[in-house]
Amino acid sequence: MAISHPGYAATDTRMQAKILENIKPVGQVHTGAVTDAAATPAVAAGPRPGKDVYTSTCMACHGTGVAGAPKVGDKAAWSSRAAKGIDSLLANAIKGLNAMPPKGTCGACSDEELKGAIQYMLKETGL
Repeated sequence: MAISHPGYAATDTRMQAKILENIKPVGQVHTGAVTDAAATPAVAAGPRPGKDVYTSTCMACHGTGVAGAPKVGDKAAWSSRAAKGIDSLLANAIKGLNAMPPKGTCGACSDEELKGAIQYMLKETGL
């Protein structure tokens, strides 16, 4: 097979192979039937651990102290909050408080996951 263009002909087999390699498709579209595994999204077995919720969401503010968020590890900032109890902390996390939006931007988090994240932050702070 010769690949050609007016004024140019690629007759060298190595050149033809290189050209074909350069213009080959980068992927394929699956046009067959959808299998049950592909159609059914994976469902979590239960709530994510507090550390995972903290790392994926809470750390952005509570790891740096952004907008007045108490930093994990800052006992002075957390002590008065912890003294109010976990239910108070959870209610504030769910509703939002000061600059923290409701659920701290984790709208998909369950109350149980938020509670786990709060407990994780308190534990890491030494409270």
